[in-house]
Amino acid sequence: MPWKTRCLSMKRRLFTLTVIALFFVMLLFPGPVFEGASQGILLWFRTVLPTLLPFMIAANLMVRTNAVHCISRLAGGVLGRALKVSDCGAFAVIAGFLCGYPMGAKVTADLLREGKICREEAAYLLSFCNNTSPMFIVSYVVMQNIGRKALFAPSVAILFLSPLLCSRIFFRIFRGRWAPGLDRRGRFKGPAGSRSAPFSFDVLDTCIMDSFDSITRVGGYIMLFSVITELAFLLPGAGGLLSVSLFSFLEITAGVPMLADLQASFPLRWVLVMALASFGGFCASAQTYSMIQGTGLKISVYLTEKLATAGVTSCMCLVFLYMS
Repeated sequence: MPWKTRCLSMKRRLFTLTVIALFFVMLLFPGPVFEGASQGILLWFRTVLPTLLPFMIAANLMVRTNAVHCISRLAGGVLGRALKVSDCGAFAVIAGFLCGYPMGAKVTADLLREGKICREEAAYLLSFCNNTSPMFIVSYVVMQNIGRKALFAPSVAILFLSPLLCSRIFFRIFRGRWAPGLDRRGRFKGPAGSRSAPFSFDVLDTCIMDSFDSITRVGGYIMLFSVITELAFLLPGAGGLLSVSLFSFLEITAGVPMLADLQASFPLRWVLVMALASFGGFCASAQTYSMIQGTGLKISVYLTEKLATAGVTSCMCLVFLYMS
């Protein structure tokens, strides 16, 4: 049997055993499962659904109609020169930095499916434009959990600058691979002949149903990872500094307060919280994977790039602490 086939077979068996084990653990510990599921579904219903669904519907409408070209022309000049993206790619940058996970990934995937950006640009955009929203950073990460107003501006600035800095690094690393999609100025060029449908209620219905499908999947992942987080603390030795730090990276909303309440020095807690906010947690990565399915974009590359960005964020936090 070829080596690749053996590896694939082993992965399938491991996945099957993991699912079976999780099922029986959930049967044995219904209390933590109920607690985790309740927290996850309430978080989705009270926070994620009302804040993200309207943006999903609006973004879908803009991608499928001429509205995306109007916004892209306004932002494409500045962002295009700075980040080497096409005009339509600039819209993905705006959505990814302002709307939060997984909007950057969804808009990028939708633009690729609609033929408004090429696959190379989609891979580049995915490397840096799927981020934590400013509202979440300000209200939840800084004000509610870090609790230090002096770190408000540095936290927002670092979480915005680190993916932008990494975008330049990723662009230089993969420039040769992406070269066919670049114009003479080194920017990504939009595919010729891409068309947008005129507005109609049929298009609106399609956008609403697509958004409901996406937001439901996001809710499912949040609930599942909330359950896994609760079950993880049943493991022997759970509750220590290392285990809490590891478990916190499963889901960002539950992980941020876990790190903020660690029995450790404040600089360490802040650096860990910022690294998690930059990475987004494995739940956000799973949501991202659900958004990019069928596009040919690789989640393994995305995970590597997000972990690298989290590392850069941590380094920037340490430099700020040292200089202050």
